[in-house]
Amino acid sequence: MDAAKEAIARKCLEGSLSSTMTFPKIVKTLMEAGFEGYLADLRRSTKTYYLPNGESIELPMSNKDSVAENFDAPVIKEAIREAHMLVPGYTYKGFCVKVTSAGCAGYIVSFPGRRAVYFGRTGEIYVEHFPSAK
Repeated sequence: MDAAKEAIARKCLEGSLSSTMTFPKIVKTLMEAGFEGYLADLRRSTKTYYLPNGESIELPMSNKDSVAENFDAPVIKEAIREAHMLVPGYTYKGFCVKVTSAGCAGYIVSFPGRRAVYFGRTGEIYVEHFPSAK
């Protein structure tokens, strides 16, 4: 992966961790750079950004939250809703704490599929489709 694309991935990760970039802005930035999606591994505290040609870059995140045993999709859905609405006090770090305490081990974001798939330790999933373009 070339240095410019690596810098964009790093900028998006740092933007999410510092709450200076919203999810829609991150998606737009990554798509414009040619990425097709990313994986947030909340057990390992990493994000991996993927290009269509198979290249990827894995970056460390700063959270080290334990993943609860039981997957609670309604709590995960509520955390996603809070992120979409940017409720007062919302941070990505807080989002990670909330979803890991609800049993989310990670999530994959697919730009071509226009969705994020959240998964638990034993394979449970919750699929969140991107809002329709208006």
